[in-house]
Amino acid sequence: MRINWPQRVFSQVLLMQLAVATGVTVLTTGLFLAPLGAQLDEEAMRRALAIAQTTASPEIAESLAASPPTPHGPVQRSAERVREATGAEYVVIMDGRGIRWSHTATDRIGRIVSTDPSGALAGHEVMEIDSGTLGRSARGKVPLRDGRGTVVGAVSVGLAYDGVRDRLFAAIPELLVYAGGALAAGALAAYLISRRLQRQTHDLAFSDIEALLTEREAMLHGIREGVVALDGTDRVRLINDEAQRLLGVGPEAVGRPLDEVLGAGRTADVLTGRVAGEDLLTVRGPRVLIANRMSTDDGGAVATLRDRTELEELGRELDSTRGLIDALRAQDHEHANRMHTLLGLLELEMYEEAAAFVTEVAGVHRATAEQFTERIHDPLLAALLVGKATVAAERAVVLRMAEGTLLPGRLVDSRPLVTVMGNLVDNALDAAAGSPGAFVEVSLYARGREVVLRVTDSGPGVPAGQRESIFTEGWSTKKLPAHGKRGLGLALVRRLAGREGGTVRVAEAAGGGAEFTVVLPEALAGEASAVRP
Repeated sequence: MRINWPQRVFSQVLLMQLAVATGVTVLTTGLFLAPLGAQLDEEAMRRALAIAQTTASPEIAESLAASPPTPHGPVQRSAERVREATGAEYVVIMDGRGIRWSHTATDRIGRIVSTDPSGALAGHEVMEIDSGTLGRSARGKVPLRDGRGTVVGAVSVGLAYDGVRDRLFAAIPELLVYAGGALAAGALAAYLISRRLQRQTHDLAFSDIEALLTEREAMLHGIREGVVALDGTDRVRLINDEAQRLLGVGPEAVGRPLDEVLGAGRTADVLTGRVAGEDLLTVRGPRVLIANRMSTDDGGAVATLRDRTELEELGRELDSTRGLIDALRAQDHEHANRMHTLLGLLELEMYEEAAAFVTEVAGVHRATAEQFTERIHDPLLAALLVGKATVAAERAVVLRMAEGTLLPGRLVDSRPLVTVMGNLVDNALDAAAGSPGAFVEVSLYARGREVVLRVTDSGPGVPAGQRESIFTEGWSTKKLPAHGKRGLGLALVRRLAGREGGTVRVAEAAGGGAEFTVVLPEALAGEASAVRP
Protein backbone atom coordinates (compact mmCIF):
# COMPACT_ATOMS: atom_id res chain seq x y z
CA MET A 1 0.00 0.00 0.00
CA ARG A 2 1.46 3.31 -1.08
CA ILE A 3 1.64 6.09 1.51
CA ASN A 4 0.49 9.48 0.22
CA TRP A 5 3.09 11.82 1.71
CA PRO A 6 2.23 15.54 1.68
CA GLN A 7 3.79 17.44 -1.23
CA ARG A 8 3.96 20.97 0.16
CA VAL A 9 7.20 22.18 1.67
CA PHE A 10 5.29 23.47 4.70
CA SER A 11 3.73 20.06 5.45
CA GLN A 12 6.88 18.03 4.85
CA VAL A 13 9.07 20.30 6.95
CA LEU A 14 6.48 20.34 9.75
CA LEU A 15 6.29 16.53 9.79
CA MET A 16 10.07 16.20 9.75
CA GLN A 17 10.47 18.72 12.58
CA LEU A 18 7.78 17.00 14.65
CA ALA A 19 9.46 13.65 14.08
CA VAL A 20 12.81 15.07 15.10
CA ALA A 21 11.34 16.77 18.19
CA THR A 22 9.54 13.55 19.23
CA GLY A 23 12.67 11.48 18.68
CA VAL A 24 14.82 13.88 20.66
CA THR A 25 12.28 13.96 23.52
CA VAL A 26 12.03 10.16 23.68
CA LEU A 27 15.79 9.77 23.48
CA THR A 28 16.37 12.39 26.18
CA THR A 29 13.79 10.76 28.46
CA GLY A 30 15.36 7.34 27.95
CA LEU A 31 18.84 8.68 28.59
CA PHE A 32 17.58 10.24 31.80
CA LEU A 33 15.74 7.15 33.03
CA ALA A 34 18.58 4.75 32.23
CA PRO A 35 21.00 6.11 34.86
CA LEU A 36 18.19 7.03 37.25
CA GLY A 37 17.57 3.36 38.22
CA ALA A 38 21.27 2.82 38.85
CA GLN A 39 21.45 6.01 40.89
CA LEU A 40 18.51 4.92 43.05
CA ASP A 41 20.11 1.50 43.56
CA GLU A 42 23.38 3.15 44.56
CA GLU A 43 21.58 5.48 46.95
CA ALA A 44 19.66 2.59 48.57
CA MET A 45 22.80 0.48 49.04
CA ARG A 46 24.69 3.39 50.59
CA ARG A 47 21.80 4.07 52.96
CA ALA A 48 21.72 0.44 54.02
CA LEU A 49 25.49 0.51 54.52
CA ALA A 50 25.22 3.67 56.65
CA ILE A 51 22.58 2.05 58.88
CA ALA A 52 24.76 -1.04 59.24
CA GLN A 53 27.78 1.09 60.16
CA THR A 54 25.78 2.90 62.82
CA THR A 55 24.42 -0.35 64.23
CA ALA A 56 27.81 -2.12 64.42
CA SER A 57 28.88 -0.60 67.75
CA PRO A 58 31.10 -2.15 70.45
CA GLU A 59 28.05 -2.32 72.77
CA ILE A 60 26.31 -4.67 70.31
CA ALA A 61 29.51 -6.74 70.17
CA GLU A 62 29.49 -7.02 73.99
CA SER A 63 25.80 -8.03 74.00
CA LEU A 64 26.58 -10.60 71.34
CA ALA A 65 29.28 -12.13 73.54
CA ALA A 66 27.24 -11.96 76.78
CA SER A 67 23.87 -13.40 75.65
CA PRO A 68 22.56 -16.33 73.62
CA PRO A 69 20.69 -15.86 70.28
CA THR A 70 17.09 -15.65 71.51
CA PRO A 71 14.04 -13.72 70.15
CA HIS A 72 13.89 -11.63 73.31
CA GLY A 73 17.59 -11.09 73.84
CA PRO A 74 19.29 -7.69 74.00
CA VAL A 75 20.74 -8.02 70.49
CA GLN A 76 17.28 -8.64 68.97
CA ARG A 77 15.80 -5.70 70.87
CA SER A 78 18.56 -3.34 69.71
CA ALA A 79 18.21 -4.52 66.10
CA GLU A 80 14.45 -4.02 66.12
CA ARG A 81 14.80 -0.50 67.51
CA VAL A 82 17.16 0.35 64.66
CA ARG A 83 14.88 -1.28 62.05
CA GLU A 84 11.81 0.58 63.25
CA ALA A 85 13.67 3.90 63.48
CA THR A 86 15.18 3.68 60.01
CA GLY A 87 12.41 1.92 58.08
CA ALA A 88 14.77 -0.86 57.00
CA GLU A 89 13.29 -4.17 55.90
CA TYR A 90 15.56 -6.09 58.23
CA VAL A 91 18.58 -5.66 60.52
CA VAL A 92 20.46 -8.94 60.97
CA ILE A 93 23.29 -9.30 63.50
CA MET A 94 25.36 -12.47 63.23
CA ASP A 95 28.34 -13.94 65.02
CA GLY A 96 31.60 -15.07 63.45
CA ARG A 97 30.02 -18.36 62.31
CA GLY A 98 27.20 -16.64 60.39
CA ILE A 99 24.50 -17.53 62.95
CA ARG A 100 21.74 -14.93 63.28
CA TRP A 101 21.28 -13.18 66.61
CA SER A 102 18.52 -10.96 65.26
CA HIS A 103 15.99 -11.11 62.43
CA THR A 104 12.62 -9.71 61.50
CA ALA A 105 11.25 -13.28 61.56
CA THR A 106 12.15 -14.39 65.12
CA ASP A 107 11.88 -18.08 64.24
CA ARG A 108 15.01 -17.71 62.12
CA ILE A 109 17.15 -16.48 64.99
CA GLY A 110 19.88 -18.99 65.77
CA ARG A 111 20.07 -20.22 62.18
CA ILE A 112 22.82 -19.58 59.61
CA VAL A 113 22.16 -16.64 57.26
CA SER A 114 20.95 -17.41 53.71
CA THR A 115 23.55 -15.29 51.92
CA ASP A 116 27.34 -15.45 52.01
CA PRO A 117 28.68 -13.32 54.93
CA SER A 118 32.35 -14.06 54.27
CA GLY A 119 33.18 -10.58 52.96
CA ALA A 120 31.92 -8.78 56.05
CA LEU A 121 33.38 -11.41 58.42
CA ALA A 122 36.72 -10.88 56.69
CA GLY A 123 36.62 -7.21 57.69
CA HIS A 124 35.26 -5.72 54.45
CA GLU A 125 32.23 -3.53 53.87
CA VAL A 126 29.87 -4.89 51.22
CA MET A 127 27.10 -3.20 49.16
CA GLU A 128 24.91 -5.27 46.85
CA ILE A 129 21.49 -5.95 45.41
CA ASP A 130 20.69 -9.54 46.30
CA SER A 131 17.81 -11.91 47.10
CA GLY A 132 17.40 -13.59 50.46
CA THR A 133 14.70 -15.10 52.67
CA LEU A 134 12.74 -11.81 52.59
CA GLY A 135 13.10 -11.34 48.85
CA ARG A 136 15.16 -8.94 46.77
CA SER A 137 16.71 -6.02 48.68
CA ALA A 138 19.46 -3.42 48.66
CA ARG A 139 22.00 -4.57 51.23
CA GLY A 140 24.85 -3.15 53.24
CA LYS A 141 27.12 -5.41 55.29
CA VAL A 142 29.84 -4.31 57.72
CA PRO A 143 32.07 -6.22 60.18
CA LEU A 144 31.14 -6.13 63.91
CA ARG A 145 34.20 -5.40 66.06
CA ASP A 146 34.64 -5.53 69.81
CA GLY A 147 36.41 -2.94 71.90
CA ARG A 148 39.82 -4.29 70.81
CA GLY A 149 38.94 -4.09 67.12
CA THR A 150 38.60 -7.83 66.65
CA VAL A 151 35.91 -8.95 64.20
CA VAL A 152 33.41 -10.96 66.24
CA GLY A 153 30.54 -10.92 63.76
CA ALA A 154 28.77 -8.82 61.13
CA VAL A 155 25.75 -6.54 60.68
CA SER A 156 23.58 -6.85 57.56
CA VAL A 157 20.90 -4.23 56.80
CA GLY A 158 18.45 -4.58 53.91
CA LEU A 159 16.09 -2.07 52.29
CA ALA A 160 13.13 -3.47 50.35
CA TYR A 161 13.90 -3.28 46.62
CA ASP A 162 10.23 -2.69 45.91
CA GLY A 163 10.61 0.67 47.57
CA VAL A 164 13.48 1.59 45.24
CA ARG A 165 11.47 0.50 42.22
CA ASP A 166 8.45 2.44 43.47
CA ARG A 167 10.55 5.60 43.69
CA LEU A 168 11.68 5.05 40.10
CA PHE A 169 8.14 4.53 38.88
CA ALA A 170 6.96 7.53 40.86
CA ALA A 171 9.48 9.75 39.03
CA ILE A 172 8.31 8.65 35.58
CA PRO A 173 4.95 10.57 35.48
CA GLU A 174 6.63 13.80 36.49
CA LEU A 175 9.36 13.21 33.96
CA LEU A 176 6.76 12.52 31.26
CA VAL A 177 5.03 15.80 32.10
CA TYR A 178 8.26 17.70 31.53
CA ALA A 179 8.95 15.69 28.38
CA GLY A 180 5.44 16.39 27.12
CA GLY A 181 5.88 20.10 27.78
CA ALA A 182 9.18 20.11 25.93
CA LEU A 183 7.59 18.20 23.04
CA ALA A 184 4.69 20.67 22.92
CA ALA A 185 7.10 23.63 22.89
CA GLY A 186 9.12 21.95 20.13
CA ALA A 187 5.96 21.25 18.14
CA LEU A 188 4.85 24.88 18.47
CA ALA A 189 8.28 26.13 17.39
CA ALA A 190 8.24 23.69 14.46
CA TYR A 191 4.81 24.94 13.43
CA LEU A 192 5.85 28.60 13.57
CA ILE A 193 9.02 27.93 11.60
CA SER A 194 7.06 25.91 9.03
CA ARG A 195 4.49 28.70 8.68
CA ARG A 196 7.26 31.21 8.03
CA LEU A 197 8.77 28.83 5.51
CA GLN A 198 5.35 28.43 3.92
CA ARG A 199 5.10 32.19 3.39
CA GLN A 200 8.62 32.42 2.00
CA THR A 201 8.15 29.50 -0.41
CA HIS A 202 4.60 30.60 -1.38
CA ASP A 203 3.30 27.19 -0.30
CA LEU A 204 5.09 25.42 -3.13
CA ALA A 205 5.92 21.73 -3.28
CA PHE A 206 9.52 20.53 -3.43
CA SER A 207 8.92 19.40 -7.01
CA ASP A 208 7.67 22.89 -7.91
CA ILE A 209 10.77 24.48 -6.36
CA GLU A 210 13.03 22.05 -8.21
CA ALA A 211 11.25 22.85 -11.48
CA LEU A 212 11.53 26.59 -10.82
CA LEU A 213 15.25 26.32 -10.12
CA THR A 214 15.79 24.30 -13.29
CA GLU A 215 13.79 26.77 -15.35
CA ARG A 216 15.61 29.69 -13.75
CA GLU A 217 19.01 28.26 -14.61
CA ALA A 218 17.91 27.59 -18.18
CA MET A 219 16.42 31.07 -18.52
CA LEU A 220 19.33 32.96 -16.94
CA HIS A 221 21.94 31.23 -19.05
CA GLY A 222 19.84 31.21 -22.21
CA ILE A 223 18.65 34.81 -22.52
CA ARG A 224 20.66 37.36 -24.46
CA GLU A 225 20.62 39.91 -21.64
CA GLY A 226 23.18 40.07 -18.87
CA VAL A 227 21.83 39.50 -15.36
CA VAL A 228 23.79 40.33 -12.19
CA ALA A 229 22.29 39.66 -8.73
CA LEU A 230 23.80 41.43 -5.70
CA ASP A 231 23.24 40.96 -1.98
CA GLY A 232 22.79 43.74 0.57
CA THR A 233 26.55 44.35 0.75
CA ASP A 234 26.95 44.53 -3.06
CA ARG A 235 28.54 41.11 -3.31
CA VAL A 236 27.83 39.18 -6.49
CA ARG A 237 25.31 36.42 -5.80
CA LEU A 238 24.70 35.42 -9.40
CA ILE A 239 26.03 36.38 -12.81
CA ASN A 240 24.83 34.68 -15.98
CA ASP A 241 26.85 33.80 -19.07
CA GLU A 242 25.85 36.90 -21.03
CA ALA A 243 26.77 39.24 -18.15
CA GLN A 244 30.16 37.53 -17.87
CA ARG A 245 30.71 38.14 -21.59
CA LEU A 246 29.58 41.78 -21.52
CA LEU A 247 31.55 42.67 -18.38
CA GLY A 248 34.60 40.60 -19.26
CA VAL A 249 34.61 38.60 -16.02
CA GLY A 250 34.40 34.90 -15.16
CA PRO A 251 32.32 32.74 -12.80
CA GLU A 252 34.88 33.38 -10.04
CA ALA A 253 33.22 36.79 -9.57
CA VAL A 254 30.43 35.13 -7.55
CA GLY A 255 30.85 35.89 -3.84
CA ARG A 256 33.19 38.84 -4.35
CA PRO A 257 32.34 42.56 -3.93
CA LEU A 258 31.31 44.14 -7.24
CA ASP A 259 33.76 47.03 -6.82
CA GLU A 260 36.55 44.47 -6.50
CA VAL A 261 35.37 42.57 -9.59
CA LEU A 262 34.86 45.56 -11.90
CA GLY A 263 37.11 48.17 -10.35
CA ALA A 264 36.16 51.79 -9.80
CA GLY A 265 34.15 53.41 -12.57
CA ARG A 266 30.71 54.20 -13.88
CA THR A 267 29.78 50.57 -14.56
CA ALA A 268 30.25 49.64 -10.89
CA ASP A 269 28.44 52.83 -9.81
CA VAL A 270 25.45 52.03 -12.01
CA LEU A 271 25.16 48.38 -10.96
CA THR A 272 25.50 49.15 -7.24
CA GLY A 273 22.91 51.96 -7.43
CA ARG A 274 25.26 54.84 -6.65
CA VAL A 275 24.04 56.30 -9.95
CA ALA A 276 20.27 56.05 -10.15
CA GLY A 277 18.00 56.07 -13.18
CA GLU A 278 16.57 53.96 -15.98
CA ASP A 279 18.34 52.78 -19.12
CA LEU A 280 21.66 54.16 -17.91
CA LEU A 281 24.52 54.20 -20.38
CA THR A 282 27.89 52.79 -19.44
CA VAL A 283 30.98 51.72 -21.34
CA ARG A 284 32.82 48.55 -20.41
CA GLY A 285 35.89 47.93 -22.54
CA PRO A 286 34.83 48.19 -26.19
CA ARG A 287 31.15 47.71 -25.38
CA VAL A 288 28.40 50.24 -24.88
CA LEU A 289 25.90 48.89 -22.34
CA ILE A 290 22.42 49.86 -21.16
CA ALA A 291 21.87 49.00 -17.48
CA ASN A 292 18.75 48.84 -15.34
CA ARG A 293 18.66 48.02 -11.64
CA MET A 294 15.83 46.79 -9.42
CA SER A 295 16.07 46.42 -5.63
CA THR A 296 14.92 43.22 -3.91
CA ASP A 297 13.14 42.74 -0.59
CA ASP A 298 16.24 41.40 1.16
CA GLY A 299 18.23 44.58 0.52
CA GLY A 300 20.00 43.29 -2.57
CA ALA A 301 19.37 44.10 -6.22
CA VAL A 302 19.15 42.58 -9.68
CA ALA A 303 20.73 44.46 -12.59
CA THR A 304 20.18 43.75 -16.29
CA LEU A 305 22.61 44.64 -19.06
CA ARG A 306 21.97 45.03 -22.78
CA ASP A 307 24.68 45.30 -25.40
CA ARG A 308 24.09 48.52 -27.33
CA THR A 309 27.43 48.65 -29.12
CA GLU A 310 26.15 47.77 -32.59
CA LEU A 311 23.02 49.90 -32.16
CA GLU A 312 25.11 52.84 -31.02
CA GLU A 313 27.40 52.43 -33.99
CA LEU A 314 24.38 52.29 -36.30
CA GLY A 315 22.98 55.38 -34.60
CA ARG A 316 26.23 57.25 -35.14
CA GLU A 317 26.31 56.12 -38.74
CA LEU A 318 22.72 57.34 -39.06
CA ASP A 319 23.69 60.73 -37.60
CA SER A 320 26.64 60.92 -39.99
CA THR A 321 24.49 59.89 -42.92
CA ARG A 322 21.90 62.52 -42.12
CA GLY A 323 24.64 65.11 -41.84
CA LEU A 324 26.03 64.05 -45.22
CA ILE A 325 22.54 64.13 -46.73
CA ASP A 326 22.06 67.66 -45.45
CA ALA A 327 25.47 68.60 -46.81
CA LEU A 328 24.71 66.99 -50.19
CA ARG A 329 21.36 68.77 -50.32
CA ALA A 330 23.11 72.06 -49.69
CA GLN A 331 25.79 71.19 -52.24
CA ASP A 332 23.06 70.30 -54.70
CA HIS A 333 21.65 73.81 -54.39
CA GLU A 334 25.14 75.30 -54.65
CA HIS A 335 25.95 73.11 -57.65
CA ALA A 336 22.67 74.10 -59.30
CA ASN A 337 23.50 77.77 -58.77
CA ARG A 338 26.96 77.27 -60.29
CA MET A 339 25.53 75.39 -63.26
CA HIS A 340 23.02 78.15 -63.84
CA THR A 341 25.83 80.70 -63.69
CA LEU A 342 27.92 78.66 -66.12
CA LEU A 343 24.92 78.22 -68.45
CA GLY A 344 24.30 81.98 -68.45
CA LEU A 345 27.94 82.71 -69.29
CA LEU A 346 27.81 80.26 -72.18
CA GLU A 347 24.52 81.67 -73.51
CA LEU A 348 26.08 85.13 -73.39
CA GLU A 349 29.04 83.71 -75.34
CA MET A 350 31.38 84.77 -72.52
CA TYR A 351 33.56 81.72 -73.00
CA GLU A 352 36.68 83.03 -71.34
CA GLU A 353 34.74 84.05 -68.22
CA ALA A 354 33.06 80.61 -68.17
CA ALA A 355 36.41 78.82 -68.34
CA ALA A 356 37.81 81.00 -65.57
CA PHE A 357 34.75 80.30 -63.41
CA VAL A 358 35.10 76.50 -63.79
CA THR A 359 38.83 76.68 -63.03
CA GLU A 360 38.20 78.73 -59.90
CA VAL A 361 35.52 76.40 -58.53
CA ALA A 362 37.59 73.25 -59.17
CA GLY A 363 40.71 74.85 -57.74
CA VAL A 364 39.06 75.65 -54.40
CA HIS A 365 38.12 72.00 -53.76
CA ARG A 366 41.48 70.73 -55.02
CA ALA A 367 43.36 73.19 -52.83
CA THR A 368 41.41 72.13 -49.73
CA ALA A 369 42.17 68.41 -50.29
CA GLU A 370 45.82 69.07 -51.07
CA GLN A 371 46.18 71.21 -47.97
CA PHE A 372 45.23 68.27 -45.76
CA THR A 373 47.12 65.50 -47.60
CA GLU A 374 50.37 67.51 -47.77
CA ARG A 375 50.50 68.04 -44.03
CA ILE A 376 48.93 64.78 -42.80
CA HIS A 377 50.58 61.75 -44.38
CA ASP A 378 48.23 59.16 -42.91
CA PRO A 379 45.55 58.69 -45.62
CA LEU A 380 42.69 57.81 -43.25
CA LEU A 381 43.15 60.92 -41.12
CA ALA A 382 43.54 63.15 -44.19
CA ALA A 383 40.42 61.71 -45.81
CA LEU A 384 38.48 62.21 -42.55
CA LEU A 385 39.41 65.90 -42.41
CA VAL A 386 38.56 66.44 -46.10
CA GLY A 387 35.08 65.01 -45.48
CA LYS A 388 34.62 67.01 -42.27
CA ALA A 389 35.68 70.19 -44.10
CA THR A 390 32.83 69.73 -46.58
CA VAL A 391 30.33 69.21 -43.76
CA ALA A 392 31.72 72.24 -41.90
CA ALA A 393 31.43 74.45 -44.96
CA GLU A 394 27.76 73.60 -45.35
CA ARG A 395 27.18 74.47 -41.68
CA ALA A 396 28.91 77.85 -42.14
CA VAL A 397 31.85 76.77 -40.02
CA VAL A 398 35.47 77.11 -41.14
CA LEU A 399 37.49 73.93 -40.54
CA ARG A 400 41.17 74.81 -40.66
CA MET A 401 44.50 73.40 -39.67
CA ALA A 402 46.66 75.15 -37.12
CA GLU A 403 50.10 76.41 -38.01
CA GLY A 404 52.77 73.82 -37.46
CA THR A 405 50.43 70.90 -38.15
CA LEU A 406 52.49 68.07 -39.60
CA LEU A 407 52.12 64.31 -39.25
CA PRO A 408 55.05 62.99 -41.26
CA GLY A 409 54.39 59.24 -41.04
CA ARG A 410 51.76 56.56 -40.87
CA LEU A 411 50.21 55.43 -37.60
CA VAL A 412 50.64 51.98 -36.12
CA ASP A 413 46.83 51.74 -36.02
CA SER A 414 44.81 54.61 -37.47
CA ARG A 415 41.42 53.48 -36.23
CA PRO A 416 41.63 54.72 -32.60
CA LEU A 417 42.83 58.18 -33.67
CA VAL A 418 40.24 58.32 -36.49
CA THR A 419 37.48 57.66 -33.93
CA VAL A 420 38.93 60.16 -31.46
CA MET A 421 39.37 62.88 -34.08
CA GLY A 422 35.96 62.25 -35.63
CA ASN A 423 34.18 62.57 -32.28
CA LEU A 424 36.08 65.69 -31.25
CA VAL A 425 35.56 67.43 -34.62
CA ASP A 426 31.84 66.54 -34.62
CA ASN A 427 31.42 67.95 -31.11
CA ALA A 428 33.40 71.06 -32.08
CA LEU A 429 31.22 71.63 -35.18
CA ASP A 430 28.07 71.33 -33.05
CA ALA A 431 29.47 73.80 -30.52
CA ALA A 432 30.77 76.33 -33.05
CA ALA A 433 27.77 76.33 -35.41
CA GLY A 434 25.88 79.59 -35.14
CA SER A 435 28.62 81.45 -33.26
CA PRO A 436 30.08 84.66 -34.74
CA GLY A 437 33.05 83.85 -36.97
CA ALA A 438 32.47 80.14 -36.40
CA PHE A 439 35.58 78.00 -36.81
CA VAL A 440 37.11 74.70 -35.77
CA GLU A 441 40.89 74.43 -35.71
CA VAL A 442 42.71 71.10 -35.80
CA SER A 443 46.32 70.76 -34.74
CA LEU A 444 48.06 67.44 -35.28
CA TYR A 445 51.77 66.89 -34.83
CA ALA A 446 54.34 64.35 -33.64
CA ARG A 447 56.94 64.32 -30.88
CA GLY A 448 59.11 61.34 -31.63
CA ARG A 449 56.60 58.48 -31.85
CA GLU A 450 54.08 60.38 -29.75
CA VAL A 451 51.11 62.00 -31.52
CA VAL A 452 49.40 65.11 -30.15
CA LEU A 453 45.93 66.10 -31.37
CA ARG A 454 44.39 69.43 -30.40
CA VAL A 455 40.87 70.51 -31.46
CA THR A 456 39.77 74.09 -30.74
CA ASP A 457 36.38 75.66 -31.48
CA SER A 458 34.70 79.05 -31.24
CA GLY A 459 31.75 77.77 -29.23
CA PRO A 460 30.74 78.67 -25.67
CA GLY A 461 33.38 76.42 -24.10
CA VAL A 462 33.11 74.02 -21.16
CA PRO A 463 32.59 75.40 -17.62
CA ALA A 464 35.44 74.57 -15.25
CA GLY A 465 33.10 72.58 -12.97
CA GLN A 466 32.07 70.25 -15.78
CA ARG A 467 35.43 69.47 -17.35
CA GLU A 468 35.52 66.01 -15.76
CA SER A 469 31.84 65.12 -15.91
CA ILE A 470 31.69 65.65 -19.71
CA PHE A 471 33.70 62.42 -20.07
CA THR A 472 31.04 60.45 -18.17
CA GLU A 473 28.79 58.09 -20.13
CA GLY A 474 25.39 59.63 -20.70
CA TRP A 475 26.47 63.26 -20.14
CA SER A 476 25.33 65.56 -22.96
CA THR A 477 23.85 68.97 -23.60
CA LYS A 478 22.60 68.08 -27.09
CA LYS A 479 19.13 67.24 -28.24
CA LEU A 480 18.44 63.51 -28.38
CA PRO A 481 19.01 61.99 -31.83
CA ALA A 482 16.78 59.49 -33.58
CA HIS A 483 18.29 56.50 -31.79
CA GLY A 484 17.46 58.10 -28.44
CA LYS A 485 20.84 58.23 -26.64
CA ARG A 486 23.70 60.69 -26.40
CA GLY A 487 26.67 61.23 -24.15
CA LEU A 488 28.97 58.49 -25.43
CA GLY A 489 31.30 60.38 -27.79
CA LEU A 490 33.63 61.94 -25.22
CA ALA A 491 33.42 58.87 -22.99
CA LEU A 492 34.63 56.75 -25.91
CA VAL A 493 37.37 59.30 -26.65
CA ARG A 494 38.75 58.97 -23.13
CA ARG A 495 38.32 55.20 -23.13
CA LEU A 496 40.13 54.80 -26.46
CA ALA A 497 42.91 57.16 -25.45
CA GLY A 498 43.34 55.36 -22.14
CA ARG A 499 43.45 51.99 -23.87
CA GLU A 500 46.34 53.28 -26.02
CA GLY A 501 48.10 54.56 -22.91
CA GLY A 502 47.24 58.19 -23.68
CA THR A 503 45.42 61.05 -22.03
CA VAL A 504 42.58 63.48 -22.82
CA ARG A 505 42.02 66.86 -21.24
CA VAL A 506 39.91 69.92 -21.92
CA ALA A 507 40.70 73.56 -21.26
CA GLU A 508 39.54 77.01 -22.30
CA ALA A 509 40.88 78.18 -25.66
CA ALA A 510 42.86 81.41 -25.89
CA GLY A 511 40.06 83.29 -27.67
CA GLY A 512 37.21 81.54 -25.84
CA GLY A 513 35.61 78.23 -26.65
CA ALA A 514 36.89 74.77 -25.79
CA GLU A 515 40.27 73.19 -26.49
CA PHE A 516 40.58 69.39 -26.32
CA THR A 517 44.06 67.86 -26.24
CA VAL A 518 44.74 64.17 -26.84
CA VAL A 519 48.19 62.63 -26.41
CA LEU A 520 48.84 59.12 -27.76
CA PRO A 521 52.27 57.64 -27.02
CA GLU A 522 53.93 55.16 -29.40
CA ALA A 523 51.31 55.93 -32.06
CA LEU A 524 53.61 56.44 -35.08
CA ALA A 525 54.98 53.43 -36.92
CA GLY A 526 58.40 55.07 -37.01
CA GLU A 527 59.95 57.98 -35.12
CA ALA A 528 59.10 61.29 -36.79
CA SER A 529 61.91 63.28 -38.38
CA ALA A 530 60.05 66.53 -37.89
CA VAL A 531 59.14 67.48 -34.37
CA ARG A 532 56.96 70.40 -33.39
CA PRO A 533 58.66 72.61 -30.79
